[in-house]
Amino acid sequence: MNNNLILVRFGELSTKGHNKNTFIKKLNDNIKQSLKPHFPTLQYEARHDHIYITLNDENYDDVKEYLKKIPGLSSFSLVKAIPNDIEIIAEEALNIAKNSQAKTFKIISKRVNKLFPMHSDEINRYVASKILHNTDKKVDVHNPELEVRIMVRDAFTYIYCEKEEGLNGYPLGIAGKALMLLSGGIDSPVASYLMMKRGIRLEMIHFAAPPYTSEKVLEKITDLMHKLNVYQPEIKLYIVPFTKIQEKIYEVAGTSYAITIMRRMMLRIAESTAHFNNDLVLTTGESVGQVASQTLKSIVAIEDAIHMPIIRPLATTDKIDIIKISQAIDTYDISIRPYEDCCTIFKVKDPTTCPHMDKIKEIEAKFDFTPLIQEAINNTEKRIISLEEKDEF
Repeated sequence: MNNNLILVRFGELSTKGHNKNTFIKKLNDNIKQSLKPHFPTLQYEARHDHIYITLNDENYDDVKEYLKKIPGLSSFSLVKAIPNDIEIIAEEALNIAKNSQAKTFKIISKRVNKLFPMHSDEINRYVASKILHNTDKKVDVHNPELEVRIMVRDAFTYIYCEKEEGLNGYPLGIAGKALMLLSGGIDSPVASYLMMKRGIRLEMIHFAAPPYTSEKVLEKITDLMHKLNVYQPEIKLYIVPFTKIQEKIYEVAGTSYAITIMRRMMLRIAESTAHFNNDLVLTTGESVGQVASQTLKSIVAIEDAIHMPIIRPLATTDKIDIIKISQAIDTYDISIRPYEDCCTIFKVKDPTTCPHMDKIKEIEAKFDFTPLIQEAINNTEKRIISLEEKDEF
């Protein structure tokens, strides 16, 4: 066998009881989908405790950059598979120690194979003695600079010394599918990332208002989605022509309630789109109190327009923390490009932060928006955004 493997750990999946095998299979399938196009010779084996990836001739440093971006993966290590022979195990541990600049070390062994003649403590002492007698390193069991981990299994012993952190969360798709209202600002891409990280596959809906919004906005949306393709390789995008609805809103609603009515119309279209495509919930990048439409009273009044649940991953997150995440996932610089979307093109000086339902009903009774909503749904453009760009679907 090839003796270089990647050992993948599950994190939260280890608590899933009877559903654990379903979660592991989903994670293994997602890993394959992410890696196979780039590393065709990798081999995969999913077990109840770990997933093992045989590198063959692939470069570990290249592979690990993809693994770091896969939801549901807690951590992973490059391991070497060696025979279940204590002398070979000790010699390999010594080689690791000699190649390390660390001055202190600790041996951590686990004997999964109960037929192996030495217990874990005996393995620890034997291997540590080998290193102590052949290097100037010292043992430090509390705060070692180097940890050499040894796992004695049935067929081979796995030995390694480094651990790379993964995204954690759940495998993409295991928690169902949702529709994200993607504006192009800082917040909604961050909310998308957090939803994907919890195992929710996303579709996106964007409201365009040409000629008030330009093609540059759609370019911005596509670039943001390409960044999110790192976590979900293929994402469906629905582009809704919103101009007629928006113009009519500002005609009948006045400035104070325009944003409230506009958001209600968006949710109605999003709900219809989600139902048609079997999305279970809507999701947004809203954060409580950030703007007029995101006060608690506004949220209640706007959400009253639909029946579908809305998940708001950023509801209680400070803006500075949202910005930090956007920088970490490399969406921030795209989000701040100075192209206005339909939520910002019509500046309102006095948007209400405390809308009243009777006033909302009064405004919406002035004009039947149903035909315009249906027209927008019928003329929605559909695209698939992936790292390998596709046409409309």
